[in-house]
Amino acid sequence: MTNSRPQKRLNRTWRRRECTKCHAIFTTEEAVDLGGSLVVRHPSSPVEPFSRDKLFASILRAVGHRQAPVEDAGALCTTIIAKLLRGDMQASLSPSDIIKTTVITLQHFDSAAAVQYQAYHKN
Repeated sequence: MTNSRPQKRLNRTWRRRECTKCHAIFTTEEAVDLGGSLVVRHPSSPVEPFSRDKLFASILRAVGHRQAPVEDAGALCTTIIAKLLRGDMQASLSPSDIIKTTVITLQHFDSAAAVQYQAYHKN
């Protein structure tokens, strides 16, 4: 490896590598497999893998009133996952951990979206 930089905003690591045989230089981006490393534990049901898609869909519904809802939901989803990963939480999250982090993030971004999200997600 010749160079490495964490991309905190994207939850990835950028690496420049060199082939040991031909000495060609190439770049990789590494990301955490959220479904394999994070699980959601429900009080009365089995543990399930964390799903970025479920988080994205719920945020998209909350920001549907905005000019660019898909782009906003994608950026918010990335921000929320970064907060969940760097928080003091284990690899096991409760739904309330996810809801609380999402609501706080949405309140800073768009208070109407936070209210919309809370209408569907009781903590």
